[in-house]
Amino acid sequence: MRAYVLMDYQSGNILANMKGDERMEPASITKLMTGYVIYKAVKSGKIRLDDKVTISEKAWKTVGSKMFVKLGTQVSAEELLMGMVVQSGNDATVALAEHVAGSEETFTKLMNQEAERLGLKNSHFTNAAGLPNPNHYMSGRDIAALTRVIMQEFPEHYARYSVRSFKYNNIDQPNRNRLLFTDPTVDGVKTGHTESAGYCLVSAAKRNDTRLIGVVLGAAKEKERFSASQALLNYGFSFFESRKLHDANVPIVTGRIWKGQESELPLGLTFPLYVTVPKGQAPQVSTTTAVQPKILAPARKDQPFGEIVVKLGDQEVSKTPLVALKDVSESGWFGRLIDTILMFFYYLFN
Repeated sequence: MRAYVLMDYQSGNILANMKGDERMEPASITKLMTGYVIYKAVKSGKIRLDDKVTISEKAWKTVGSKMFVKLGTQVSAEELLMGMVVQSGNDATVALAEHVAGSEETFTKLMNQEAERLGLKNSHFTNAAGLPNPNHYMSGRDIAALTRVIMQEFPEHYARYSVRSFKYNNIDQPNRNRLLFTDPTVDGVKTGHTESAGYCLVSAAKRNDTRLIGVVLGAAKEKERFSASQALLNYGFSFFESRKLHDANVPIVTGRIWKGQESELPLGLTFPLYVTVPKGQAPQVSTTTAVQPKILAPARKDQPFGEIVVKLGDQEVSKTPLVALKDVSESGWFGRLIDTILMFFYYLFN
């Protein structure tokens, strides 16, 4: 294989890595980003799952794996999503891209905008289905990070990735992810293959309280991508353990907020905070918090005002933003005046 990455879902820590930041052809793993853009469109109300999508000639003619939709027919967005996720249908993928953005070209711009927003530094897309192009690439780390975001933000859509087969047009196609049939702890995610990309697989599994995401890129044979992915997951579950440090939406520290209708701002986390460490080393984990020295109203819920640092012994493991757990509005002019005076003396002596 050309590259692999093993990520802990809860913490985002990388547990194993070979060439995980190199840009490589992702083939149909591209459809994870395609799916992410579609899921956001559903959430925002831009499209509905019961929308009827007319199959264009371009979608119908798209080469590669197919859902076998017919030219000019109307297919629900839900069925097309199943065809894209389970059957890896390129025809279904292009039809959905056109439905969301008017054209695949415009949809691809949305994919690249989301990649930039999510901080996927080694990802760029030229099409929605993952067809080969020199400027179409992802890294193993980016693939793992995107998979984690889909799990966090869209668990209802992520459930499709564990579906073992889907029937459309009287054609029943099995999910190409063979691990779904051989390992009961695996619940996703996506295969990919072209002659130039080799055989690729992003897999995810949960055993007890630990959930892992594995990425294998560029395997020489189909069997190798499954055996390598299984070995990667087994390694992670055998040698690492996850530990929850803090729940989401629970105050961890309180910051002084000035010129607001309240004087204290509770700070916490958007998602639960976990750390993944080699088995037996959990007692060496410690955390420290740092809060922005001057917080001024107004404050918005989920706005960052500090960070929590996790260490294993003396080694820094992760940094996570501390965010406001509620809105605090600006006070009236008299309250702001009083706080301006108090702030002067506070920072003069502190």
